[in-house]
Formats: sequence, structure tokens, C-alpha cells
Amino acid sequence: MNSKLKFYQSIRVKIALVFALMLMLTLECVGAVFVRQLEHQNLNTFKQTIELPSYVDNSLSEQLSRPDTKKANQQIRQILSEVNNNNISEIRVVDSKGVIRGTSTADNRNMVGQKTTDAMVKATFLNNRSHSENVYDGANHNRYYVNVIPLNDSNNNVVGAVLLRASLEGVYSNINNITLIYLSAALVTIILSLFLAVLISQEITRPIEEMRKQTLRIARGDFSGQVRVMGNDELGQLAGAVNNLSVRVEEAQESSDSERRRLDSVLSHMSDGVLATDRRGNITIVNNMALQLLGVDHEDDLIGKSIIDALDIRHDYTVRELINSNQKEMIIDMSAGGNDLILNAYFSPIQRESGFISGLVCVLHDVTSQQKEERERKQFVSNVSHELRTPLTSVHSYVEALSDGAWKDKDIAPQFLTVIQNETNRMIRMINDLLSLSRMDSGTTKLNLEYVNIKELFNYILNRFDMIIKKDENDQNSKKYTIERYFTDKDLWVEIDTDKFTQVIDNIMNNAIKYSPDGGVITTRLLETHNHIILSISDQGLGIPRKDLGRIFDRFFRVDKARSRKQGGTGLGLAISKEVINLLGGQIWVDSIEGQGSTFYISLPYVPYEEEDDWDD
Repeated sequence: MNSKLKFYQSIRVKIALVFALMLMLTLECVGAVFVRQLEHQNLNTFKQTIELPSYVDNSLSEQLSRPDTKKANQQIRQILSEVNNNNISEIRVVDSKGVIRGTSTADNRNMVGQKTTDAMVKATFLNNRSHSENVYDGANHNRYYVNVIPLNDSNNNVVGAVLLRASLEGVYSNINNITLIYLSAALVTIILSLFLAVLISQEITRPIEEMRKQTLRIARGDFSGQVRVMGNDELGQLAGAVNNLSVRVEEAQESSDSERRRLDSVLSHMSDGVLATDRRGNITIVNNMALQLLGVDHEDDLIGKSIIDALDIRHDYTVRELINSNQKEMIIDMSAGGNDLILNAYFSPIQRESGFISGLVCVLHDVTSQQKEERERKQFVSNVSHELRTPLTSVHSYVEALSDGAWKDKDIAPQFLTVIQNETNRMIRMINDLLSLSRMDSGTTKLNLEYVNIKELFNYILNRFDMIIKKDENDQNSKKYTIERYFTDKDLWVEIDTDKFTQVIDNIMNNAIKYSPDGGVITTRLLETHNHIILSISDQGLGIPRKDLGRIFDRFFRVDKARSRKQGGTGLGLAISKEVINLLGGQIWVDSIEGQGSTFYISLPYVPYEEEDDWDD
């Protein structure tokens, strides 16, 4: 890793540039809108200032209607000379025939009496509407505003038009000055903001740089340094995390060395034989028990030897099959050599995080006694079958006796029927247990749904556990615990299967009691959301590792198999609970911290119910 970064790769430069670019973009957008609005407003104001008074328009209309053209032109000139508006460059009066009758500009009075060629005037006469536009004079490089207004007589007939020409240079000059001021202010703002951005980014990246240096020291194996915590913000928390990481890595390294020594000690003294190989199947590690089980005096006799030769299974398997196939376990009979010994060989590949298999581990276990027990278990299965066959045989015998005439004996027949009934009930109970497991596996369980006050039902279930607590108060061997309730005051009606929901709560409560320490507190909560009700049951028990939280509801899954069996768990209770809650349209999940306890949550759909909605006035 490079210890130095190029200038353009520095995060502080990137932060400052991003900030400056965002500011520039914002100012540009605001400036564009501002200038546009300013231009629009100034133009509208300017247009209002050059409008002629109504009496001037009326006077001009009267003069254009007079038959005496010469006197009318004189009056028009007089009227135009009295117009006092410095913003108007020229006022031109044109009659309905397109003849120019007067102008306010002395330089253009030679145009009086001539036909106009202005397209805007002709368009005004054509549709009797005002026309205006901004024009650019290329001769003097000036911008003008031209407005043509129709003149009507008393009968609303067009008798002429007035053409107003006004220079826009003053307006745009004012706009340009304001724009220049704005751009200057924006430039100063950008420079100051860029300076502040550099300072702020430097303050932000300073602890990051220290953390980078510390991580490099950790990578080199130097755990002595510490990052200064400069605040309680995210960077301060990150600095604290880096310091904690340094301590943890150091502890992990020490622990790794200790574990390596402990592993060597365990391998030397464990009761099972252990063989480890490389990818080619050659033995690299062997413990003392493996030497004893295989009848070898020195480990040098096995190191470097193929594992399939050491186990004498070359005729049955290859190294590739052991590594890549699903053959994970096999029974090796060593009794052929005269020893009454049967080994269970369990194979597990040594796999890296990338998925590459670098070797194989074989654990050898003496299962001579287990094989004997296996035979005994088979005998047990036979006995169970016999237990099923026995009531059937009894029923069959008694029914056969009744068929042969025993039903006629008033003393014997009732006894026979009682035996048949008892045996039948016994078989029904056994079959019902099997069917319950089968329905749970196949998902064919039927629900008896009804609207229930979940608050009362939850209290009812917990009250049963309170009675158990009171009953076991004087029992010194029973576990002591307390149940706390935090329920909403509102009655919540939910459509559920009461029996199956009670089974779920009983299961979670039993687990909470089972795994809670003596004197623990079990906290229950019930609350309402927008369209759900949430139940929670918290204990102070063993807790669940984070890596196992996603599998806790899997069938037959146990977090700690040895501990769960000791507590009486089967691995089915939570799986059954999840299936029931799913059938009810809800969800169940768990939040747990190992060593501090677990909290199980149940969410059920809920539609708020208002009693008064069922009544009409």
C-alpha cells in the first residue's frame, strides 16, 4: 500500500471540489432565474412607462377622421410635440390607408405623406390588434421596443395606428450592471466557500489519516499506537472502533498462538485419532491416538504416506473421491487383523474462504461399543413394533372370540369389549401422535379461526404460568422466576386459532423458563401498531449466537446440541411455532445477544375495531 496519496486522489480535495461545484451550480441556477426574472420585470415596467395616455389616442383618432388632411396633420404634429416621455424614441401616426400622417422625430418628417412599409402596421390594420416586438438595429447596434396600437373612431372603425419606438439600451444596461454585481458577489462567495471547504475537509480527513496510519501499523504487527478520539461524532466513534480493533487484533493474535499450543496439546491427548493431509492425500499431521488405533509405533511411519494406504481403503476409494465426493463417513473394520476393533472414519475437507480445498481431515473414533449399541437400538425398534402389534393381536383375538359366540355370554362379553376399547384407545393415541407430526410436516393442519381479545388471551396464558410459580414456591428443587407484563390498555381483537396460538406461547414461555437462570425475569409486552399487534417475550437466558439467528426456526436445528439435549429440547418447537404463526398470516422473529438472553417477537395482522361503528342513530 502506498503511504502517500497523489493530490488529486486526496479525499479532502474531493470534498472541497464537490462542495465548490455544488455551490457554483446552485449559484448559477439561482443567478439564471434571478436575471431572467429581473429582465422580465424591467421590460414589463418599461413597457408600461411608454404607453400613451388615452386622451392622446382619442385626439389622434379625431384628427385622422377629419377630411382636411393638411389641418389634421398640423394638429397631429402639435399633439405629438406635447407628448413628454423621454423613454419614447419616436411616435409615428399612420392612417388606415397606410399613409404616414405624422412623426415625433424631426429627422423623419420627410416621411410624412409616404406609404408605410412596416409589416407590424399592416398586421395591425388586418386584425385590429396591437402588435409589439423587440428589434435589433444592426446599423447602430441598439435594441428597440416597437409597439403598434390601432386607433378607432367612435363607431369602433379603424382609422389609423400609432407606432411607438423606444430604446431598450437603458433597460439592458441596468440589467447588465445588476448581473455584474451578482456575479462578483457569487465569485467572492465561491472563493470564501472553497477556502472554508478546504478547512472543513481537512478537519474531517485528519482523523481518517491517523486511522489509516494506525491500520498500516496493525498490518505490520505493531499494536502499540492509538488513534486520538477528537469527538463523539461518527469519526470519533470510528476512531474508537479502530483503537478497539487494535486491541482485539492483538488479543486475537495472542489467542491464536495460545490456541495453536492448546490444539497441539488437545491433539496429543484426545481420545479420537486425527489425521490431516495435504491436497494430494499425503498425511501431514497425526496424533498419538491415531497411531494407537492404526497400530503404528512412530508418526514418521505415517507422515508423507497416503491416507488411503494408512486406512487400507485403496481398493474402495481414491483421494479425489474422499475430497470432492459426498463420502463423509465410513466404517472401517479392523478386526481382520485379529483385533476386535471397528473404527468410524469421518472425513472433512480443509477449505479456505475462497472455496479452495487444501487438504483433508480424518477423525478416527473407536465405535466398537457403538456398533453393539446399534444392534441394541435395532432390537428396540423391534420391541416398538411389537408394542404396536400386541394391541392389534389382542383386539383380533377378542374379536375372534366374540365372533365365535362369546358375545352371547353376558359376563364375558362386556369384559372382552372393555379390553378391545382400551387397546383401541391406546392405538388411537399412538396413531394421533404420529398423524400430528405428519400434518405438521405436510402443512395440512386445519385452523379453527375466531375473533379473540388477544390481551385477555395473553393474560390467561401467563396466569397459568403464575399459578405454576405459586405452586412451586415451597419446592426447593424448582426454578424460581418472575413474569413482568407491559401491555397496552386497549382491547385488541384478532382472528386466530386459540388452541394453536396458545401452543405457540406455551412453547416460547417454556423455552424462556427452561433456559433462564434461577431467579430470572421474563418480560412480556403487547403493543399495537398501525395494522399489526406485536407480542414479545424476553428472557435472561443463554442467548443465541448471531451466526445462528437465521437458522433458529429451522426444523431440528439446535444452537448447542449438547446443551439443548441436556435441557430437553427436540429442535421442533420453534419450527412448529413459526409454521402456526405463518398460517395465521403473521410473522415471528428473534433478537438475541449471546449470554444476555433472547427476545421473541410475534406480529399478527390487526384491523382496529370501533364498537360504535356497528350502531346507527
